[in-house]
Amino acid sequence: MAVFTPITATQLSQWLIPLGVGALKHFEGITAGIENTNYFVDTEAGRFVLTLFERLAPDALRFDLGLMRHLACRGIPCPNPVRQPDGSDFSTLADRPAALVSRLRGQDITHPDAAHCVQVGQLLARMHLAAHDYTAQLENPRGLRWCAQTIEALSPCVTPAQRTLMQDEWAAQHLHAHSTGHAALPRSAVHADLFRDNLLFDGDQLSGVIDFYFAGIDTWIFDLAVVCNDWCIDQASGECDLARIAGLTDAYQAVRALTPVEHEAWPWALRRAALRFWLSRLADHHLPRSAHMLAPKDPAHFERILVSRRHAVPTLARNFSHGAHACTSDRSPP
Repeated sequence: MAVFTPITATQLSQWLIPLGVGALKHFEGITAGIENTNYFVDTEAGRFVLTLFERLAPDALRFDLGLMRHLACRGIPCPNPVRQPDGSDFSTLADRPAALVSRLRGQDITHPDAAHCVQVGQLLARMHLAAHDYTAQLENPRGLRWCAQTIEALSPCVTPAQRTLMQDEWAAQHLHAHSTGHAALPRSAVHADLFRDNLLFDGDQLSGVIDFYFAGIDTWIFDLAVVCNDWCIDQASGECDLARIAGLTDAYQAVRALTPVEHEAWPWALRRAALRFWLSRLADHHLPRSAHMLAPKDPAHFERILVSRRHAVPTLARNFSHGAHACTSDRSPP
């Protein structure tokens, strides 16, 4: 996404030869995002996205690309990796592991409405059901273990109030993660980063889900909470949009009904999702990496959301038809 590793047309043309996708016609760097290097690539055979992985280990790459192939084979509109001659999904380009995947049509949307959220909820539930029999194992790379390490690294960089907030929330989440209720939550490989810029719409129709490179094994309710904290809030204030929450959660449950233990875990999932993205944005801000095109995101946005979720959370909707009346606010767990 940000261009950490520049490449030349000659390098790319040589790398493409064994893939059988024809000669290179055009390529350009993608500026959105902050983790990997991405390029749009057009060849004689079609349109693709090239990713050079800056930090992912081979095991994580195999998990992520394998999940994409698994979901694509089950009808989920996601990129499908182009196989290398040896049958693998990636090889080396410019001293980085690199993969070429199919490019989906459509564009991300900045200002979704309830109708968009309905489609997102339906797709997310389908993704969870489709991933249930994906057998590869990889702990969520941005789970609580990573949170603890990141809090320690950020400790000298943040204010005392921020340090107290992140440490207190991590301790509460750690305690909940070792509860019997958490152990009973349905889980599988999940996307774990399904923000507005990772879903594409062709007009008003959802056309694809992209960027699986934070995927890992986690609970389905956490994955839903990640979506809710981005798709169903006002970007300026961080406040909940109740009509969008109702659209998202009702549509999800029309495909897969949430269990009682998932309802109980909902406040914890929303808080944990807010903590994870607050920490990652703080790390990008205070501990940045150099890149040729880099657009770091404001960490204060998710700090506001975490504080809000610690005080009150939107109730999960089910089969409501009156938009903003579909949700009320419950107290968040202590």
